[in-house]
Amino acid sequence: MEAMDMQATAGDAITIHGKTVGARDRHGEIIEVRGPDGQPPYRVRFNDGHEGLVYPGPDAVIEHRHGQR
Repeated sequence: MEAMDMQATAGDAITIHGKTVGARDRHGEIIEVRGPDGQPPYRVRFNDGHEGLVYPGPDAVIEHRHGQR
């Protein structure tokens, strides 16, 4: 899935895979969608408690919650 095709809603999970050997995947919850029609950027709360604005690339995967999409 390319970033331009990515769509999400608040509550969806996001995983950003590590880009280099030994880099850990980052897991979080999308808490706000700022783009039109579910598109990026997303405000994400990561499992370590950090929050940030994310423009996901091809290394990101969204898991839709509650049977969405």
